[in-house]
Amino acid sequence: MKIKLALFFLLIIPGLTIPGCYNPNDSLRKIKNRGSLIVITDNSAHGFYLYQDRPMGFEYQLAKEFADFLNVKLTVITPGWGEMFETLLSGQGDLIASSLTKTSKRKNRMSFSDEYLPVQQQVIVRKGFRGIKKLSDLDGKTVHIRKNTSYHERLVELKKAGMNIHLALHENTPTEELLRQVQNNEIKITIADSNIFRLNRRYYPDLRMAFPISEHQSLGWATKKHDIRLIKKINQFFDMIKKDGTFAQIYNKYYAGTEMFDYVDIKKFHTRLKTRLPAYKQIIMEESEKYNFDWRLIAAVIYQESQFNPNAISYTGVQGLMQLTIPTADEMGISNRLNPEESIKGGIKYLHKLYNQFKNLAPDERLKFALGSYNVGYGHVKDARNIAHKKGLDINKWSSLEQTLPLLRYREYYEKSGFGYARGTEPVRYVHRILTYYNILKMTPEA
Repeated sequence: MKIKLALFFLLIIPGLTIPGCYNPNDSLRKIKNRGSLIVITDNSAHGFYLYQDRPMGFEYQLAKEFADFLNVKLTVITPGWGEMFETLLSGQGDLIASSLTKTSKRKNRMSFSDEYLPVQQQVIVRKGFRGIKKLSDLDGKTVHIRKNTSYHERLVELKKAGMNIHLALHENTPTEELLRQVQNNEIKITIADSNIFRLNRRYYPDLRMAFPISEHQSLGWATKKHDIRLIKKINQFFDMIKKDGTFAQIYNKYYAGTEMFDYVDIKKFHTRLKTRLPAYKQIIMEESEKYNFDWRLIAAVIYQESQFNPNAISYTGVQGLMQLTIPTADEMGISNRLNPEESIKGGIKYLHKLYNQFKNLAPDERLKFALGSYNVGYGHVKDARNIAHKKGLDINKWSSLEQTLPLLRYREYYEKSGFGYARGTEPVRYVHRILTYYNILKMTPEA
């Protein structure tokens, strides 16, 4: 009798299974049978968004890799922040991938994967807003946050501890929108995780982190409580992509350089988008369309080359908006490098020629290789790929060339290279800056 009772209790304890017995919490089995992974996330710069009808976002790219890992299709649903948890718990989705902080309150309702990114909650204000330097300075202040977030939980804890903080709770308002409101002086104070702040300060350069209100916390993917097999598979996936470099590649696509923020440069860029870009926007759009380039990418290239100054002349003798050399201008049929329209036409045509040199690469990598070649020359990029091959690096990844291009400064490398010496650190910085400007333009509706 005791043995029968013990077996009965084992069968009804959630999450515990006996081989051959059906487990209603086994989402992994359902995913495999269905042939698709249903991921719940949020519409945001770090979650999921569409750009030119292409799905983008840090969490989206991770989820796509996980679906490929499971050999199933990916379906993304965005029910809104306030509905994400109920959508998961009601079985409408398999997991939440939305930069969720693993808090005690959430762990009571859901299971979480291992940490895939550390974050810290930060008080965000506008530059010049005084009197906010330490935690006690929040006393008597109004803080705007999205309802039912980890920020909400933390501020309630501080209130219970005796702090007089006024909470302005927003329903389904993304943190990015509250950051925009702080930038525009519509509100004074909000809270954001450190990763979200770093991702957005390129768009809102007047924001600053005042101080943290939490210790370092962990982001994790969430599943229904006791969904043991799926959690185990997620952890296995994260372990694999961190070891093989896939996680770093995705992270760098969205977060690279966000720790090194040049306030003066980004502020100047935002200003010149309004004062200088409009004069050339139409011709940029027309010429970009001919070669199937995103016009915002070309605008980013032009800004990096000349800061939208048609009379720009560098110390090396290159001229105009797209800083063409005489041989390149001649090759592209350009007679006057200082003529804005001619410079734009010649520069885009030349970039397209370089782009076609890397047809076997993935689209994102192909773009980086073309940009690097525009800066330092195709020959030096070819030399850097040869060095990468000798070092056992992937010659089709720009991350490999970020390591090998700088080596062309050293005699032991450039003497054995077909195109000789190159200031190889410049194209690395060049590509990074253009992608930063490009990301800003993609998220700037008025541009």
